[in-house]
Amino acid sequence: MHMANHGFRILPMSRRPEADLLERFRGIATPLISDNMNRLQGASYTLRPIHQSGKLLGTAFTVKTRAGDNLLVHKAIDLAEPGDVIVVDAGGDMTQAIIGEIMMRLAIKKGLAGYVIDGAVRDTAAFYEGDFPCFAKGAAHRGPYKEGPGEINVPVTIGGMVVHPGDIIIGDEDGIVAVPLDEARTIGELAIAQQQRERAIFETIAAGTIDRSWIDETLRKKGCEFP
Repeated sequence: MHMANHGFRILPMSRRPEADLLERFRGIATPLISDNMNRLQGASYTLRPIHQSGKLLGTAFTVKTRAGDNLLVHKAIDLAEPGDVIVVDAGGDMTQAIIGEIMMRLAIKKGLAGYVIDGAVRDTAAFYEGDFPCFAKGAAHRGPYKEGPGEINVPVTIGGMVVHPGDIIIGDEDGIVAVPLDEARTIGELAIAQQQRERAIFETIAAGTIDRSWIDETLRKKGCEFP
């Protein structure tokens, strides 16, 4: 009987969002998305943009690797499709970089949407000079090994957030959020509606007509005494 080689395997990418569903999230800031996921979903503040500017939007192509090794990340570059985001669970290790400029250039040539690395990168000057989205914990000049083990297209955890293959990944100056594919259409609609409400609030602020009575009402309900 054949036993699955858990910890050293490559699984197929079984689901992807339709193009129109993915585009629904373009231009929507991560706070609007996480607000409509009860403010519980999102990677921790430790994952920060390494690139100069540019938003991240794409389909999660996940990799789980042992700390300091990028053999399966290289394989993921070959297997991923244009528009995919390679999401790497490297255990948050900062001793050795998982990717550098060579892998950045390979991803750009392949048409990938970006990287999210729960670990370190190097050659950061090359990332900061451009707009190719890369989010990571920080930098380490020591390079990776290429031995494995690792897995591709399995659920991973980055910055405390669970990501499944095919999830929609959004990243901006405020961080990273993953939207589960089964809930993406509803969450996208809710986020767009909130975006429209906030734009209306901006208009009342500019006009000087914003209603701030909710603050005193909330304080009274909580028993706060004030003049």
